[in-house]
Amino acid sequence: MLVKQLSVFIENKSGAVSDVATLLGKNNINIRSLQIADSTDFGILRLIVDDSKKALDIVKEAGYTAKLTDVISVVVPDKPNGLNELLKILTENNVELDYLYVFIGKNNLGAEAIIKTPNLNDVETLLLNKYY
Repeated sequence: MLVKQLSVFIENKSGAVSDVATLLGKNNINIRSLQIADSTDFGILRLIVDDSKKALDIVKEAGYTAKLTDVISVVVPDKPNGLNELLKILTENNVELDYLYVFIGKNNLGAEAIIKTPNLNDVETLLLNKYY
């Protein structure tokens, strides 16, 4: 399923992630997942939140550079080799990944994989046909 991911450009310094989390929390935005891709001076904070449009407006108003990106959210079994079942389908179908990260999903019903790929709609269709 396609979901919106909030990407926020932040400085690579102590407290930068906390500042964004505090800002969102004060505005009743629930962070469901968080991942950081960093470099020496800056990083991209990637978040799945419960209200992506509101979160985008809040962080931009606070002076951050941010955007919303479509990504695919896939539930994978929370068991040994559970993620590999998904990865095998992606590999067998030559799916190019920009990035992928995984977190434990709601109510511990499984893990949730977030996938960014150049061909979102094609990959979503592939997974609907071969994975679910």
